Amino acid sequence: MRRATLLAVALVLAVLTACSGRVGNPLGTEYEYEEDLTLSLDGSATLVVNASVPALVVLRGLALPVDLASRADQLKEQVRALYASSGTTVKRVNTWTRRNRRYVGVHVAVSDIRALPSVAPFSWSTYDLHTAGERVVFRQTLSRPASAASPSSVGLTGDELVAFRLHLPARIRFQNSRYLDRDQSRPTARGNIVTWEQRLVDRLKGQPIAYAQNKKPDVMEAEMDRESILYRTLWLFAIAFVAALAVLAGLIWFTMRRGDPAPSSHPR
Repeated sequence: MRRATLLAVALVLAVLTACSGRVGNPLGTEYEYEEDLTLSLDGSATLVVNASVPALVVLRGLALPVDLASRADQLKEQVRALYASSGTTVKRVNTWTRRNRRYVGVHVAVSDIRALPSVAPFSWSTYDLHTAGERVVFRQTLSRPASAASPSSVGLTGDELVAFRLHLPARIRFQNSRYLDRDQSRPTARGNIVTWEQRLVDRLKGQPIAYAQNKKPDVMEAEMDRESILYRTLWLFAIAFVAALAVLAGLIWFTMRRGDPAPSSHPR
């Protein structure tokens, strides 16, 4: 019975992981700078920036200490002040160390994505969100970083990866992401996630990050349905969860039935 129960629990965990886990490499790609944008149809959004401090200095020209000896609590306060504005709310700031560099994770709530360029760390982008017929169009236009610092001055090689990930609330009908180092269209993930990747040195040069059709200007673009897929996703998750529980209950019942002793054949 114990073995069957453990197998059933493992099955439930596998189903839940399949429903909610990340697609692709389970360990994830290591990015030196990453913007992870979760957008709503009304223009509000949650934006998470995960980046090394050296990358923030080079790409965004932020005056932050790259020395690991600097105090983490002071760094958090500096980062919080840089990302806070009238249109943004900094939910939390995390720090960690990897490859002898300090990284920060900044979770920002945005009231209107179109006003985000007024915040200094995001001033290199302009954002557009509008309705076109039966679709909603999102565009993010990147400009070349204005920082004069070189990657080597902060301990980087320039070969590190930069990424922009977009989570949309509806099924994507068009997008112009491409594979790293290949001018080839890259498919979406799970129907509503797009990722644009680029090497740090190419971002510093202002090289196009999008697929060939939109090389000039450098526009990251996606078109989606006007109908949200949130409720459909929740229903699929609920069905999978209920099915997993039903399998678990069935296995336990079957195991208990097999473990019942046979009725006695001795006469009274």
